[in-house]
Amino acid sequence: MKKSIFITLIAIAAATSASAQFYPDGRPIHPKNRAAYYDSHPRHHQPVTDTYGGVRGGVSLSTVNSDSPYLDGNRTKAGVNVGLAVGTSLSSYSPVYLESGLYFVQKGGESKHGGEKFTYGLDYLEIPLVFKYKAPVGGDVTIEPFLGGFVSCGVSGEIKDFQHRQAYSSFSDDYNDNFRRFDGGLRIGCGLSVDMFYIEAGYDLGLANVGKDYFDDTHTGALNLSVGINF
Repeated sequence: MKKSIFITLIAIAAATSASAQFYPDGRPIHPKNRAAYYDSHPRHHQPVTDTYGGVRGGVSLSTVNSDSPYLDGNRTKAGVNVGLAVGTSLSSYSPVYLESGLYFVQKGGESKHGGEKFTYGLDYLEIPLVFKYKAPVGGDVTIEPFLGGFVSCGVSGEIKDFQHRQAYSSFSDDYNDNFRRFDGGLRIGCGLSVDMFYIEAGYDLGLANVGKDYFDDTHTGALNLSVGINF
């Protein structure tokens, strides 16, 4: 399942990057430099929007916070995040962009309660939607703070009960002490672009109750650190 997800993301990233590249004179021009290019080359007609694509990969440091002592992940769990991004300019007069994409993100947590140890693996396909401001700071460098939200769907994952030596699906309908499949919340962070290279730190604050018990609130949280390339 995970292998097919990675293959699908790579295929989509290749198609996105090919369509997002811009070669007016047989050479790529970085998205933030295209306005200056049009000013110096009036024979080219400036498009209404400026679109870019990119690939991303990195680590996720996540927790599960819950009123239930059995689901409360009081220790951080490390995972991976990988996928693609696509953004488009919202104005030709201001460097404000709308960015989305498709990611495979591993979240979860680890809990110890009453001498019992549990780990929670929550693997999601995630779609973010954020507003990003690309502030130039000199040369080919831009600082890119962003704010928005995300929605995600659980595709795999295990809950491991070390006390009873049992493991079962994090999203199975056969259990009541596991997790709902769908999540969503806020995303905030900041990126740094150097020419076509990109580095980012962002935080996903889950607002949906992902636990199946209506009497307990259960939420995810994840710090995502990633690097990538924009096309």
